[in-house]
Amino acid sequence: MPAIEIGRICVKTRGREAGRKAVIVDIVDQNYILITGPKKLTGIKRRRVNINHIEPLETKIEIRRGAPDEEVLEAVKNANLEEFMKQPVKIASTLV
Repeated sequence: MPAIEIGRICVKTRGREAGRKAVIVDIVDQNYILITGPKKLTGIKRRRVNINHIEPLETKIEIRRGAPDEEVLEAVKNANLEEFMKQPVKIASTLV
């Protein structure tokens, strides 16, 4: 299973949106990806993030590269993952 691929659902592990789920929309380069919640569903707006700040999940939806938020939202609805996407994940603190 490739960990970083378009359509893969992931969890943000850092920043103000830590614990929220998003969908990988595009791969910018070896260090950065483009994700979206979409904002209407999870509160994460489309943004570029470092791959070290996300944790990919096993779940994947079928979308095309660079898909607009409306298309991503439709794919999430078609896969019956709306409630799954809305549920935040508790992130264990790594600061000691």
